Amino acid sequence: MLDELFAVIEQRKAQQPTGSYTASLFDHEKGENAVLEKIGEEATEVILAGKDDAPDDLAAESADLIYHLLVLLSMKELDVETLYAELESRR
Repeated sequence: MLDELFAVIEQRKAQQPTGSYTASLFDHEKGENAVLEKIGEEATEVILAGKDDAPDDLAAESADLIYHLLVLLSMKELDVETLYAELESRR
């Protein structure tokens, strides 16, 4: 699933379709700061959902966080395989 999601992110980055939220994150005016702010926001929401013992919210907020992390990887010209390799090295 992460591979598929990352492929869609890369596609939106390359094609910049009108109306795409993902494409808008690569807008040079908004830039990296907007994505970094979203990561901070989503991380906070994950923490709150975990603290509130809200499993559905925790799943949804975790998905949002992972999505924005993948966008950041794409912005930094890293691929998901780099992430996998790092995780593998910690095993």
